[in-house]
Amino acid sequence: MSTFLTHPIEVSEEAGIRYLHFGSDWVQGAMRVRRPFALELEYTRQMAAGLLLRPAPWPRRVLMIGLGPGSLAKFFYHHVPGCKISVVEIDPRVVQIARSHFRLPEEDARLAIVIGDGADYVTRRSGYWDAILVDGFDYKAQAGALATEPFYAACRAALSEGGLFTANLFGQRRGFKTALDQLKRAFDGHIFALPACASGNVIVFAHGGETLALNTATLRARAADLKANTGLDLRQVAAQFDPNF
Repeated sequence: MSTFLTHPIEVSEEAGIRYLHFGSDWVQGAMRVRRPFALELEYTRQMAAGLLLRPAPWPRRVLMIGLGPGSLAKFFYHHVPGCKISVVEIDPRVVQIARSHFRLPEEDARLAIVIGDGADYVTRRSGYWDAILVDGFDYKAQAGALATEPFYAACRAALSEGGLFTANLFGQRRGFKTALDQLKRAFDGHIFALPACASGNVIVFAHGGETLALNTATLRARAADLKANTGLDLRQVAAQFDPNF
């Protein structure tokens, strides 16, 4: 077995919030027990902010690389009913724990869980995914092949016309600037990074098409609709976006 898969996986709970850990105090994901389909952590809420950048019923086909407790998969499954979701997770233990402790739904026509390497999987379909969301780290908080220019280029090739790439990066890591430079090259400069969360996570969006040319009023209106329909409040995030990246 790969050393990547030998680290312990632990679940803790405090004040009604359940946490996933990969053998350390570092939080890999969280769920408020009374609101299992909401996005508890700030960075996961920001990762869903791509919903502000495209009109509904976008997206139809979603690829998520890295499952964690399944927060984003559950949110899209419950609140974006027209989409089909494929999640690639390298560690089968994570899938088992997401089901047993974090209420990950069983697979069906809309949700597929693939055990495998996300960097390899993304190369299998060209021009297919409307949205690719990447949140994959090992127990040392390293992204490995998921933070390389060939991977970013493969993601761009895998996106459909109008597709959007979203990644969770660590702004406090030494390789952060390198990752941004690689993304700029892979997506011809069409990238935008939100300000760092208190946890140090930085959410980056990228696309390979024309400049979005949105306006602030559109972003605010979509944020209001999203809050009304799902409870997810992205009004502050909407105000932070550069609508022309």
